[in-house]
Amino acid sequence: MELLHFKKDIPFMSYGKLTTAISLLTFLLSVFFLFSKGLHFSVEFTGGTVMEVQYTQPVELNSVRSKLDGLKLGEATVQSLGTSRDVLIRLPNLKDRTSAQLSNQVLAALQADNTQVELRKVEFVGPQVGEELVTSGLTALTLVCAGIMLYLAIRFEWRFAVAAILANMHDVVIILGCFALFQWEFSLTVLAAVLAVLGYSVNESVVVFDRIRENFRKSGMRGKTTAQVIDNAITATMSRTIITHGSTEAMVLSMLVFGGPALHGFATALTIGIVFGIYSSVLVASPIALALGVKREHMIKPVKPKEEAVV
Repeated sequence: MELLHFKKDIPFMSYGKLTTAISLLTFLLSVFFLFSKGLHFSVEFTGGTVMEVQYTQPVELNSVRSKLDGLKLGEATVQSLGTSRDVLIRLPNLKDRTSAQLSNQVLAALQADNTQVELRKVEFVGPQVGEELVTSGLTALTLVCAGIMLYLAIRFEWRFAVAAILANMHDVVIILGCFALFQWEFSLTVLAAVLAVLGYSVNESVVVFDRIRENFRKSGMRGKTTAQVIDNAITATMSRTIITHGSTEAMVLSMLVFGGPALHGFATALTIGIVFGIYSSVLVASPIALALGVKREHMIKPVKPKEEAVV
């Protein structure tokens, strides 16, 4: 399906230096915010109190959140646990109160309007668990990046592998930089979204790189420069990019608007990641590959002429 038809190729590579400079600037700003402000980690990472309460009737999560906000216990997380009657509450650590005191205070506030609220379980998540989660998350991120580089190096060529991983890390750092700048809560669901963005972004890079390789093999492209071949490949995939990513972004935006607080961080990270994933795949990865000196002979192995038989 072709949504848009371009009579001439869009000269993306002529703007390569500009787009790369913009990407470098946003990357450096994101790194600055990460070091200056840092990430606002959730209870899963920093430790805290986790409570499970059960109602006799379905309960609105917003009413539970409003009661917790009135207690001024910090940024508490409230989400349903399987059914609309079971609620999971995560509370941050407070220096002047123990985990038992926090759980008793929350339960008393919830039972003020409904005496049938039952406390099912209380757990204390220590900082050591949070450190293990951070280590596991960084390990998962490293393994994903290594796997992507290996896959692209095998399927295409090492220059494309380096270009794609730089573009993907550009997306990840910008997501983290946005969360650091606005001090949005960084939870396990946000980490899952970051890992999803890595796979999503590399998929777009693979589509563009695959079309570049096809163009190198076409006889009609033999008189074209490498930049012109890449421009043709990106232009040819524009319709696919708009349809695929437009529908995906619409779904993610619906989660962001209607998903509620439980999905807000996940949907926010995906929204940022998809937008910058498209940008980086087209305007970052390809210019980097061109700057690294990718050529037709790198993608196509020369065919050795057959030796004449000696009579």
